[in-house]
Amino acid sequence: MADRDTISNPDDEIHSASELEAVFDVPVKVQAVLGKARMEVSQLLRLSPGAVVELDRRVGEAIDIYVNNRLVARGEVVMVEEHLG
Repeated sequence: MADRDTISNPDDEIHSASELEAVFDVPVKVQAVLGKARMEVSQLLRLSPGAVVELDRRVGEAIDIYVNNRLVARGEVVMVEEHLG
């Protein structure tokens, strides 16, 4: 099993974190999609702080995690102290 300073890949090769240092500064776009909604631009412009937008998912359903627009995982929203995680 790999420890904190090593990373394994599907070919069972172990690499130290220092070997991967070149990619540590590569920017990636990460999105956690809670749900989606469709609305007209006029409705969008009428939104104000505190407005409620109904999404296409229910409470407790998995959220989608995208990295560079590619679905990589599904997860759930949890409360950690007074913050969402």
